[in-house]
Amino acid sequence: PLGEETPDHSSLTRIRDRLPLVIHEQVFQRVLSILDQHGLLKGTTTGVDSTMLEANAAMKTIIRKDTGEDWKAYLKRLMQEEGLITKDEHPTDEELRKFDKSRGKQGKKKVSNDEWASPSDPDSRIVKMKDGRTHLGYKAQHVVDLDSEAILSARVQHGTDGDAQTLLRSVVDAQRHLILAESDAEICEIAGDKGYHANEAITWCTRFGLRTYIPEPDSPHDRRWTDKPDETRSAVLNNRQRMSRKKGKQLQRERSEKVERSFAHVCDTGGARRSWLRGLEKINKRYLIVTAARNLGLVLLKAFGLSKPRNLSAAAAAALALWAACQTICTAYRRAQRVWKTF
Repeated sequence: PLGEETPDHSSLTRIRDRLPLVIHEQVFQRVLSILDQHGLLKGTTTGVDSTMLEANAAMKTIIRKDTGEDWKAYLKRLMQEEGLITKDEHPTDEELRKFDKSRGKQGKKKVSNDEWASPSDPDSRIVKMKDGRTHLGYKAQHVVDLDSEAILSARVQHGTDGDAQTLLRSVVDAQRHLILAESDAEICEIAGDKGYHANEAITWCTRFGLRTYIPEPDSPHDRRWTDKPDETRSAVLNNRQRMSRKKGKQLQRERSEKVERSFAHVCDTGGARRSWLRGLEKINKRYLIVTAARNLGLVLLKAFGLSKPRNLSAAAAAALALWAACQTICTAYRRAQRVWKTF
């Protein structure tokens, strides 16, 4: 109830650990059903995109999978193999940093997910963030209704999963949420960027009756179809024709605007860009609740013209200030009338 206090952080953590992921999905679907009751769920045309999330683990804590060495022990062994130090010598941290820096200039400093892992968060992967930093992270993928901007699916996956590999999985997950929310909306069209263009992904979408609007990456060579089935050739060429039309270009503009806006609301304003939890299941639990709260903002936007509760309180404060100003003006006007009558 609104009259009770919000649970503490420790209570919310215990509740999240106790309740399974399926309960959090049901909360997400319940919010989608509320949107459907207010006529805010179309679901016919969707946009798909992904963004990187920073994991709650540091690169300096990674260890090798084969030997169990941390980064310092690994650098010490490399210095011994190159004859820079003996087995009995122990280099300082400054000497290790200089050696590591020289390896980077020579192009030998490479870190692979096949060889390295984080002991504190094994589900995280070594990825490159949007600002160019190499960090342990995850990938969040949104399927957004381009008509109402409602998030139909929000899956957090391994950071190394390719966009084309997870495209159909996320769309099927979005359609499952719509069905369990008892909505009549059915996804028919998908708009994505160049990263989602793959022959297999487009072919599978066509098999499921989905029309794709995915731009084709630039290539200096012509496409070869002699080694590919006719089904793949037909699906890719039909997608190319749809992208050359006016509707395809319009959907790309809407996708880049509305899907990126959902990331701005959830990850930047909502504070979900950095994960303070560890493990895919826990991160997915929290991310589902954050995206469900963002979807509730669409109901507030329709009901009050404001998408955030703090905007509602600010508007109420502004209305009270305006009312007080009007009262002051009226009082001053009556006083001026009395003064005028005396003359």
